Amino acid sequence: MYLALFAVLACLSTCYGSIEKGEKKENHCDVLKQLLESSTVSVELRKNGFHRELVTSVELSPDDLRWVRVLLVHRWPRGVYVDPYQLASLSDHRDWKILMDSAIDLELPAHKTSGFITYVYPAPEGTPRLIEVTIPVHARYHEPSFDGKAFTSVEIEPPKLLLRAEKCTQLQSFEFHTVVEAPCTHKNHSTCAWLQLPHQQDQGSVSLQVPVGDESLVIPVCAGTLLVTMICCVGLFKYMWTHRIV
Repeated sequence: MYLALFAVLACLSTCYGSIEKGEKKENHCDVLKQLLESSTVSVELRKNGFHRELVTSVELSPDDLRWVRVLLVHRWPRGVYVDPYQLASLSDHRDWKILMDSAIDLELPAHKTSGFITYVYPAPEGTPRLIEVTIPVHARYHEPSFDGKAFTSVEIEPPKLLLRAEKCTQLQSFEFHTVVEAPCTHKNHSTCAWLQLPHQQDQGSVSLQVPVGDESLVIPVCAGTLLVTMICCVGLFKYMWTHRIV
């Protein structure tokens, strides 16, 4: 009798655990669905000159974010770069981690390099409802202009917002949403499936104005430099001849 009662209790416990596990998975997937429908991403450029700060603000809703992981994927144009040495020196003063898809040459001009991708993982120890990530950005030197323009424009697109929950594994069931593969963490040991926030109509890029040289002034500048050099040489020779300086 006791054996039969024990078997019944064990069966009920197993069934309850399976139901509870299924409900948790379903709850986690529901949270992701709500986040994809209500979260927003915005970007802003601060400071002036060649050295700026790109501030990305992410607002997540609803408030229950204990199991949610967030990833910001930046696709940077070739006209700018981020300094990995500077980011390393600031690591103790920020609550996010960053992973780069390739090495970055800090000295190359814009026309001799290509764009790159960074993966930013905000708040590794938890996901707050409001996230703000500030990344130092530096403009590269550009080729001179041939049409007299003093500045060239570099467009920086907002990052892609990716979300995932450890216990929500049926991502293919999310209709009308894109599932992408990306590194699970900044350590880049493995990749995971992430859900991408749909593109927002009001989510525009920010523009960085970079000063450039004027190619049309090359000949006048060279001619003027040569003329001034010749005049100085003649004046110096005349002075040395007059004062018998050998």
